[in-house]
This record gives sequence, structure tokens and C-alpha cells, in this order.
Amino acid sequence: MNQQRRQILKGVGTAAMVAVAAGAGLLKPGAVFAADWNKAAFDAKDVAGALSGLAASGAADSDQIELDAPTIAENGSRVPVKVTSKIPGTDHIILLAEKNGTPLLADFTLMNGTDSFISTAVKLGATGNVRVVVKAGGKVYTLAKEVKVTLGGCGG
Repeated sequence: MNQQRRQILKGVGTAAMVAVAAGAGLLKPGAVFAADWNKAAFDAKDVAGALSGLAASGAADSDQIELDAPTIAENGSRVPVKVTSKIPGTDHIILLAEKNGTPLLADFTLMNGTDSFISTAVKLGATGNVRVVVKAGGKVYTLAKEVKVTLGGCGG
């Protein structure tokens, strides 16, 4: 009985602290949630539309981007992807799946001074290219790798 009372008091205390912090303006929900997400790019039905919505058309191929994704994905519903950009001033890393119904998978904004590296898992609907787009120094670079999907994915 005593343990349950302690847990309740901890929960109430934590909730009160969060409420005070939010009231003081220390917590900003817009910063926590994706308040500035790019609806046009995420709703695009093809890669050209997504790139246009991201202002990333005309990307040049680059050998300074490393894309670590499996050649064969045993399950398309969870494909691990790692990207490293060696391009100085990288401020965005964008992932696209060319065969998905909505190709834009993720748009990562990197703060100044952080490592240009991301690691995530994506969903692929079919065999096709996974494309990385890197924005750095006002220029746009890209790299693609074909990933063969053998099971599942976005389509089932």
C-alpha cells in the first residue's frame, strides 16, 4: 500500500512540475512536435514532386555521401538505413523511396556543429532505389542504392 502511494505522489509531482514549466514558457509544444513539416513534400506521389516540395531539384551525385542499406531486405516493413555525409556544412539529410506511394520517408534537419549521421528504419513497398538527398552550403547532393524487398512492405 505504501509503494502505491509513493508512485501516485511521484506522478502528481511530475505532472505539477511539467505544468509549471509549460506555464512559464519553458516548454514549447511547437518545438516538440513537427510544427514546420513540409506537407507538399510529404504528400507528393512521386520523387520529382517530393524534391520540388523540398527545393532540392537538380541534385548532383556525390561520392562524399555514404548510404548503408541492405542489398536485400528480408522484410520491407522495417529496413535499417544509415547515412553519413562528409560534405562540410551539411544541414539536411533527406530519405526517399522511389517505389513507395509517398516517396518522402524522412527529412532530418541537423543543427550547426552536429555529426552528419543518421540511423533509422524505413518502410519500403517494393524493390527500388532508396535515395539520400543532402543539403549543404546552399547546394544539393544525392546518392541512391537499390534495395530488393522480398517480403511485406507498405503494400502488404
